Amino acid sequence: MVLAFLSLSSQAATALNPDVIQDNIQQTICVKGYTKTVRPSTAYTNGVKQKLLRDFGASAGDASAYELDHIVPLALGGHPRSLDNLMLQPWEGDAGAKKKDKLEVKLQCLVCTGALPLAQAQQEIYDDWQGAYRRYTGQKCQR
Repeated sequence: MVLAFLSLSSQAATALNPDVIQDNIQQTICVKGYTKTVRPSTAYTNGVKQKLLRDFGASAGDASAYELDHIVPLALGGHPRSLDNLMLQPWEGDAGAKKKDKLEVKLQCLVCTGALPLAQAQQEIYDDWQGAYRRYTGQKCQR
């Protein structure tokens, strides 16, 4: 799986779940409900979110304005618990989580229907999700 990110840093490679590869997507990310089976507990994610808020210089009271986002989403084989795959993302705005969530759904559909290789979707969302949003959200995809 690391081979998919040869052009990226080792940090990017640790953002991926090694259990998800192109050869097993129909048994992993393309199975309805898969992300529920790998999503970390709220005890873990709340702790990470609080740490990142402190690191960011924000107060705990600002928590509701942010999502603890998986940079490479679980639905595309992102690592559930790696700190290299977690960041604070505002819910609203042009760079907001609500907008990125639409891209995540589209990319998962494209990957699961064979229209886009898994490694390409992972790399594009990791490198520049807003550029990927412009490229892919207008594409039709049906399972």
